[in-house]
Amino acid sequence: MPFMRPLCKWGLWQKQLPQLACGLKRGFTFYHHEFGKPFATDAEHRNQLLVGASPNEEIADTHWYRPDFDHYLVTQAQKLGVTYLDETMLVKVREETNGMRLAGTRRGEPVEIAAEFVIDATGPRGFLHRALGLPEKPLAAFPSTQGLFSHFQNVGALPENFSTPGSTPPYPPEQAAVHHVFPGGWIWVLKFNNGITSAGVAATDAVANELQFNSGEPAWRRLLGRLPSLAKIFKSASAALPFIHSPRLAFQSGVVTGSHWALLPSAAGFVDPLLSTGFPLTLLGVQRMGEVLKLGWNNSNFQPRLNDYAAITALELETASGLIGALYANMDSFESFKELSLLYFAAASYSETARRLGKPELANGFLLCRHPVFANQLRQICEMAREPYSPDAFRKLSQTIRAAIEPFDVARLTDISRHPWYPAMASDLLRN
Repeated sequence: MPFMRPLCKWGLWQKQLPQLACGLKRGFTFYHHEFGKPFATDAEHRNQLLVGASPNEEIADTHWYRPDFDHYLVTQAQKLGVTYLDETMLVKVREETNGMRLAGTRRGEPVEIAAEFVIDATGPRGFLHRALGLPEKPLAAFPSTQGLFSHFQNVGALPENFSTPGSTPPYPPEQAAVHHVFPGGWIWVLKFNNGITSAGVAATDAVANELQFNSGEPAWRRLLGRLPSLAKIFKSASAALPFIHSPRLAFQSGVVTGSHWALLPSAAGFVDPLLSTGFPLTLLGVQRMGEVLKLGWNNSNFQPRLNDYAAITALELETASGLIGALYANMDSFESFKELSLLYFAAASYSETARRLGKPELANGFLLCRHPVFANQLRQICEMAREPYSPDAFRKLSQTIRAAIEPFDVARLTDISRHPWYPAMASDLLRN
């Protein structure tokens, strides 16, 4: 699909498809805040974590401005002969001997669709989950969380108190997925090159209910009132869209596949926007579902392949939930939060490198969830981190984390001298 190639890197995108809005994403930026206090920085950057994902802009990642991005993909799919039916409201589905039959309306007219196989990409608690009455399965050890978000215009730059005089960060901190972490939740700020900024908050029920997330924009203003340094960058900002409140973010479907249907990972479950895990989970699912269909469904191996797809989809979602749940449990202890996040960055950078080198079998599960050693270490560390622990226990936990990631550390995340600013350097990859 050559039309996808320009979307893989910021440089190509800007040269070949500049009309599609997107944002420059050089890495992951984290700042830690305390309610009622301005953000404070120091020479050791104790309230910061910057993890680079690219050594320069040319090959950098991007934020996807979904209206432009999705429309482009739909147009390309139509050119390939895909039938695209927009403005369709499905209301019921029936499983038949040889497939599925879906019914609903399109622009006021009844519509019925017959299919040998249906793939549901309608998101958490989506169409098939509702229409088939599928059960929900709780995500173990993950707190109940809510979301509140919108798109904004006129969002300002970070004030000077986010910078450390005399030091140069590994990349411009705002050219990234910016995370503002506080006890019980976090705010994301993603800037696009069309003047729009995506921003929102995910927080535990305790924080969300206290701030009354269900009130929409007033809750956002109340939150900014507790974070004075962030309030500065949103002082002149205005919402370009109505605020959206998600009363329950985390979700897992108890059933992922049937004889004639499957949920993509994005419909099978969702944990949290933190670390953007939904993207790799779903892209891995798309690839796996493509392999299932490529081998055909009119043979005896089709159902076992579907069962394997369902099992790895659930395992990857639950693995992501375990790590993000541990991060939520440590949002009031940023040193612990930073150490735990290295588990994600080590597994992600190793997996991406293995795939680029044509060795995907070295990392055949998200967060190395099927690795015979790392998977158990990750689970045990996250279980420990979700429970209260002493300073001595934290030092032991930190040592355990670094020992776990050392065999996979292609980005020198175990180099204490870099902590907590980690550049993306080609020399690290070559050395490893």
